[in-house]
Amino acid sequence: AGFHPELSGRENVYINASFLGISRKEIEKRFDEIIEFAELGQFIDEPVKHYSSGMYVRLGFAVAVNLDPDVLLVDEVLAVGDEAFAKKCIGRVKQFQTEGRTIIVVTHAADVVRQVCTRALVLDHGTLVADAKPTEAINIFREHLHGTLLDDSSHLSGPVRLASVELRPTAGGARVEVTVEAD
Repeated sequence: AGFHPELSGRENVYINASFLGISRKEIEKRFDEIIEFAELGQFIDEPVKHYSSGMYVRLGFAVAVNLDPDVLLVDEVLAVGDEAFAKKCIGRVKQFQTEGRTIIVVTHAADVVRQVCTRALVLDHGTLVADAKPTEAINIFREHLHGTLLDDSSHLSGPVRLASVELRPTAGGARVEVTVEAD
């Protein structure tokens, strides 16, 4: 989220939103929704250096999803916090999907991939191992993680590396293009 540890949660919300191009007037309209989503009302005026890692991530996610992004990049945030908060986050991600927004989820959590993804990339230190439907990608991830990946690499034409991830505008919003290169 890029929060400054010495500043309060409130101050960090305004600063983070301004970095994202949101005016102070607009953030004032959305501020209560952000704090309600993060469930941090009683702590919002405390410096974030006193927040737990879960509180910090809750606030960052709440800011991101309440600023109406066209593309949302989520890194392990759905694995943070209690079950009720995780469910609320997944609900918001699914809402974004129905609105046609692009969501990129970076996670090791197979259940999250199963719940919210229509496509999954398995990476190993930047090397693309698989680009598949979620269930197949999870199986490949687990095999690779446990060192049992067989020599049958029928899902690949050879070793490849992730070259770029780009956002391309479309008539209906945007699409993410993933480019891979042969090693």
